[in-house]
Amino acid sequence: MARNLDLTALRSFVAIADAGGVTRAAGFLNLTQSAVSMQIRRLEDSLGVELLDRSARKVAPTAAGEHMLSYARRMLALNDEVYGLLNRAQYEGELTLGVPHDIVYPAIPQVLQRFAADFPKVKVRLLSSFTRILKEQFARGECNLIVTTEDSVDAGGETLTDLPLIWVGAPGGQAWRQRPLPLAYEQRCIFRQGVQERLDAAGVRWVLAVDSDNTRTVEATVSADLAVHTVLEGSEPRHVERINHGGALPDLARMKINLYAASAVRSPAVDALARLIRQAYAGKPVKADRAEPALQS
Repeated sequence: MARNLDLTALRSFVAIADAGGVTRAAGFLNLTQSAVSMQIRRLEDSLGVELLDRSARKVAPTAAGEHMLSYARRMLALNDEVYGLLNRAQYEGELTLGVPHDIVYPAIPQVLQRFAADFPKVKVRLLSSFTRILKEQFARGECNLIVTTEDSVDAGGETLTDLPLIWVGAPGGQAWRQRPLPLAYEQRCIFRQGVQERLDAAGVRWVLAVDSDNTRTVEATVSADLAVHTVLEGSEPRHVERINHGGALPDLARMKINLYAASAVRSPAVDALARLIRQAYAGKPVKADRAEPALQS
């Protein structure tokens, strides 16, 4: 008698193998850890073999599991391709995208708008936070994709573009002329240490006038001409402008905008969202590629 494999359990199995553990895989799948464990147990019982070696700290496939993994990937890819070919609107669920608050505009709104048109039944939950926090959430399986601002790129990430940091202040402001130079930064801003080191190397005395956990506080202080700040070129918030300091302030580093997509759970929806993000940061029109239903990243 023919027996059928449970594709849901196979997806959990692949997620565990890629994530290296049940907890992280459960985060990517939006399931509880116990639900994922139960699926794997049922799959192992139906096959009569152990697929995962649970004896080490990091869960890994057994010899039988490695053999099964190859088949599972192909079966899931074919399943997703069929759904994508027949009707993209059939994809349902929720994806979580993390983006630092200072680069949400202008790229991300157009990405979300295009994605919603192509996958109307998939909800995108947007998290806006600091790069350090987003990478921690991604490591725990709480985000499907994250965009980061960093001076390098970690394994598994890809650099979308690199942009220079620029000095910004109040329109027509004079705070940049003061010494010590008043700076305004969020407490977890990834830029602040590098900027302070550049100022020290240039012999420019500075003082941290604002050390806040609130972005609005920083923007209000800068727009009031009480301090200066740094942002990536092209992401200047309203009510501030680029400072034309004529060399009075040091040039700043270029920073990478990176994309990390979870390998544990891949689907045409995840790959499509990644592709739209790439298009946006490449300066290309944000549009779907309907000729290729099984999108690859």
